[in-house]
Amino acid sequence: MTGTALNVAATRVGTEVLGPGVRSVLWVQGCPLSCAGCMAPDWIPFRPARSAEPLELAEELLADPRVEGLTFSGGEPMAQAAGLAEVVRAARAVRDVSVICFTGHRLERLRSRPPNPGVRRLLDETDVLIDGPYVAALDDGRGLRGSSNQRVHLLTARYADGGYDFEGRPRAAEIAVSGPEALLVGVPPPGLIGAFDHAVDAVRARLAVPAALPHASEGREPHHER
Repeated sequence: MTGTALNVAATRVGTEVLGPGVRSVLWVQGCPLSCAGCMAPDWIPFRPARSAEPLELAEELLADPRVEGLTFSGGEPMAQAAGLAEVVRAARAVRDVSVICFTGHRLERLRSRPPNPGVRRLLDETDVLIDGPYVAALDDGRGLRGSSNQRVHLLTARYADGGYDFEGRPRAAEIAVSGPEALLVGVPPPGLIGAFDHAVDAVRARLAVPAALPHASEGREPHHER
């Protein structure tokens, strides 16, 4: 497989807070939309982060044998759609994983005027697409989306039985700590982001960690979802 290197903001292997079952998450770096109140502002700029090939990422995301699905967020996954589609194909050569993808674009626009040639390939590999820009005033604190204007599209029949409530379920999040960095994984319930940032800043101050060191939240989607 010919690799299309991805610019990766973060990954998380084995979580239960960003979709059905045990999943691995890949957040890309860079988003052209810059939604006001974005939960992942550090991942908006198109700047170099971690460069990784699709096969490498597929192996990493499947390292936990319990993983049954992949979730893509960012950043804006459609900005790196071709590479993400390759990640899915490499992963599915090993295991029949499901794919959930967040995007700030509307599905209609992606189909009629895709922002780059890889978008159709990624849509073809996606089981569930959660679309639309994040609108802070419409964040109702429920579901696997950041605000109520965002829509859940079941692009395949994989989750058509309705066993997982994408729009109305209570939100959940987890915190992963690695050295001086903390990653908030999930679409956070109301108030969690502020409490998380306050706790991280307090620990940094106590340990005299330079403020410039990044901390990520995912979701804040989650750093988004959106």
